[in-house]
Amino acid sequence: MRYVVLVLMLLFSGFAEELKVVSDAFKSNQKEGKSVFTGNVFIKKGYDELWCDKLTVITDKENKPVKFIAVGDVKFKLEDRDKNHYAGKSQKAIYYPSKKIYEFYTDVHIKQLNDKKEITGDKVILNVIEGTASANGIED
Repeated sequence: MRYVVLVLMLLFSGFAEELKVVSDAFKSNQKEGKSVFTGNVFIKKGYDELWCDKLTVITDKENKPVKFIAVGDVKFKLEDRDKNHYAGKSQKAIYYPSKKIYEFYTDVHIKQLNDKKEITGDKVILNVIEGTASANGIED
């Protein structure tokens, strides 16, 4: 049975935006500042959506999210500040909400839907504030 386990109001760019996380299971340890969602994880915030097998949310002392780590068959759709839309997949994604930077790892494929551009690599960094992306292969 799936259920909504977390709905937060986060402040981004001076306005509140709802973050919804749905998963099969949830564990949290406020002392460690760590929450783990497992099984069919779905995250939605505005236009942005992400699906994965496991999501770990790291929070600061005020319980504000500072890092999201998604692993296992990660799929996503994102929007940058210029309303460019991206869709893609990877095996791991890390999101830093204060910087609005996504890092994608292992078998990364991202399409910029507005301009029909594609980015592939083993490490791709997407900055949604600046609308920039970079890709690298992983060295053996």
